[in-house]
Amino acid sequence: MPLIEIDPHSGFCFGVVNAINKAEEQLDTAKQLYCLGDIVHNTMEVQRLREKGLNTLTHNELQQLRDARVLFRAHGEPPATYKLANNNGLEIIDATCPVVLHLQKRIKTIYEANKDNDTQLLIFGKAGHAEVNGLVGQTEGKAIVIEHPEDIDNHPKIDFHRPIVLFSQTTKSQDDYQRLIEAIKKRMEDGIDFEYYNTICRHFGNRLPEMQQFAARHDCIIFVSDAKSSNGKALFQACRNANPRSYFVSGPEEVQKSWTEGCETIGICGATSTPNWLMESVRERILTF
Repeated sequence: MPLIEIDPHSGFCFGVVNAINKAEEQLDTAKQLYCLGDIVHNTMEVQRLREKGLNTLTHNELQQLRDARVLFRAHGEPPATYKLANNNGLEIIDATCPVVLHLQKRIKTIYEANKDNDTQLLIFGKAGHAEVNGLVGQTEGKAIVIEHPEDIDNHPKIDFHRPIVLFSQTTKSQDDYQRLIEAIKKRMEDGIDFEYYNTICRHFGNRLPEMQQFAARHDCIIFVSDAKSSNGKALFQACRNANPRSYFVSGPEEVQKSWTEGCETIGICGATSTPNWLMESVRERILTF
């Protein structure tokens, strides 16, 4: 029987733990609780909480909701969402991650200080992502979102003859962010200001090298994450870079026996949106082979 190790650093980050704890506390006292969007990018965890009474709703559905409790998840929300909730008489259970909340305040401060001059505010992140929507909302929708470092040459809104201030979504790759910074530096007009801030979450930033070290010391890796998790994709790639025998699964039923054949050690790890109980269930599945 091979040695099976579950990565002790994998699993929910503080922001997700905080949001889920708040949801469960509310569900212990309230008959009904809504969450604006999936509380975490993991379908199985969302289903577990749905069975406890947590109902997920969209932003469109929020417009019609009245006199109810609504949890704002760790990703954060733009000011317009708070205004709508208050106008609809909703009780807000705010579970915005403290790291995200701090970033929102920094972006709002920079925007307010520069909105009447030529300064451009850029955000390195995934367009449409819940956190990015919340960040852009701090700028009245005027911040420019850049998804990939190579996008800057073809972006119609970026002007390298005007000052630029750059922030990053908290869960982006540190290496990619640095590549973007260097690319912008090369293109800035001489004498024009370019400021950038390291706003990637330290927990997530540390996860990449930790994940690579974990993957490298095992014969094969089973990486557990929901397919829609952005940080899951980034962390899995870190595993693949360190160990080609890395396999992505959403649940225990997807694990194939052939992956583990001939392995003396098997590592199980996951995204910051992967619950520990799901990684444990993958371990139980492997033990049946």
